[in-house]
Amino acid sequence: MVGKGGVGKTTVAAASAVAAARAGQRVLLVSLDQAHSLFDAFGLQSGLGVTAVAEGLDLLQLDTLTLLEDRWRPLAALLSLGGNHQHGAEFGSLEADELTGLPGVQEMLGLAEIESLVARGEWDTIFVDCAPTAETLRLLDLPEALTAYLERLWPRHRRLAQGASSPQLLLLVGLLERMNSAAAKVRELLGDGTRTRVRLVLSPERVVLAEARRTLTAMALFGISLEALIVNRVLPAAADSDTDTADDPVRAWYRARFAEQQEVLGELSADLGDTPLRTVRFAAREPVGLELLGEISVQLEIPTSPGSPPPVRGDLGEVHLESGAGLDAVYVLSVRLPLVDPATVTLGRVEDDLLLGAAGVRRRIRLASVLRRCDVAGAEMAGELLQVRFTPNPEVWPQ
Repeated sequence: MVGKGGVGKTTVAAASAVAAARAGQRVLLVSLDQAHSLFDAFGLQSGLGVTAVAEGLDLLQLDTLTLLEDRWRPLAALLSLGGNHQHGAEFGSLEADELTGLPGVQEMLGLAEIESLVARGEWDTIFVDCAPTAETLRLLDLPEALTAYLERLWPRHRRLAQGASSPQLLLLVGLLERMNSAAAKVRELLGDGTRTRVRLVLSPERVVLAEARRTLTAMALFGISLEALIVNRVLPAAADSDTDTADDPVRAWYRARFAEQQEVLGELSADLGDTPLRTVRFAAREPVGLELLGEISVQLEIPTSPGSPPPVRGDLGEVHLESGAGLDAVYVLSVRLPLVDPATVTLGRVEDDLLLGAAGVRRRIRLASVLRRCDVAGAEMAGELLQVRFTPNPEVWPQ
């Protein structure tokens, strides 16, 4: 579940998990949101580890700082076995808290933990209540960015060779190899539309709608599958009556708010095409606990079984020959960016990778082999497709 803070994302995630469990699935609901409100949605005190809350339904609030401490302390003890260093602080003297300032450390641990939970195979469906949208979008780029920067700063062949020079370096190389392997598994899981699907939660407000459009663009850029959009807190239509008066401020406010919500829903429907759109009515009571969450769950009507139809996703990185041959050839890389604002699109090139930015996020894309021997010749938007043109570089093109 992804959504802007305050739109009811955790409530919708909880209701979705309740629906799946009542349909007979074994369900785990995990929260990566450090607001720690998952158990609050069920009216329960926070539990440690996996906690069963109903038949077929387990909860888990991931504390990434605790994960970091659990992973770091044994490693720090091993790394400190080699004695003093002449080139910096001892690893054993570092505390886990000091590592939390390193960008992406806690987030990567959270993603890796989700991947390991999936690999255990104990649940039919795992719902993840993500952090607010901006944090989640940064998270999507983390596995690829980690691998790319690690290879650039300390290539694998070099770190493996240097690791043999000392026990401490060997352990450090082992740590990096584990991180790299975890990043690869996470990247594979996020990009697999048969296993990973996103439900984007929003409220029917124009500011939220603008962010939702940017989120849909960003998801397409990262190749993430979108299963459905869920609009929460939708007002029901008010019944007209002879007692209604134009000067009744409450009714006037309600009708104006209802009309604005309907306009937003209409714009969303026009933007989405065939993507499922579900609405959840504004509840008269705060939806806390299994009973009230169950009432919300029946409004979702989204297939949750493992065998449900594949979700909508964007095709990323299609390459074709547009014209010419040899050194006169022109190749086109097409990237689907729905709802993108062309003014936000940026392009860059680092060795064999294309740096593509849109909607405030950036992805590092490994170029197809034929494009690695080419230079970028230009780019343009054609509808929702970004078309990047390449021409062969004579210095490296096979003659």
